[in-house]
Amino acid sequence: MPAPTLDDYRRVAELRELLRRFMRRSERLARVAGLTPSRYLLLLMIKGAPDGSERSTVTELAERLQLTQSTVTELVTRAEDAGLVRREQAEHDARVYWICLTAEGERRLSSVVEGHDPERHRLLELLSLLDGSS
Repeated sequence: MPAPTLDDYRRVAELRELLRRFMRRSERLARVAGLTPSRYLLLLMIKGAPDGSERSTVTELAERLQLTQSTVTELVTRAEDAGLVRREQAEHDARVYWICLTAEGERRLSSVVEGHDPERHRLLELLSLLDGSS
């Protein structure tokens, strides 16, 4: 494997800078929407479920968020108390509950995600450049 070029270092540095800006902006936008950064991530992982179902179990959320199940259970309970998510019992197994967003959770999450459009497009552009150079 050849040594990284100066352009490689510059692109990675730009990516790191953009990621930090994106994360800080996420936190600010979340707070404006009345969400803590943790709650924002929780709502985002539910809405953005890999299977497109817009729902998740606590186990799936723990895996995606890289948190313990007890921590995710507490996050879900607090978000439920705040009216942002609801639990729905699975038809196939009474022990399983799906976590879904409420209309209020949808509204708040949407306002944060919409605020990211310019940065998200620039990050995706840069990621594709980095991917193409490997």
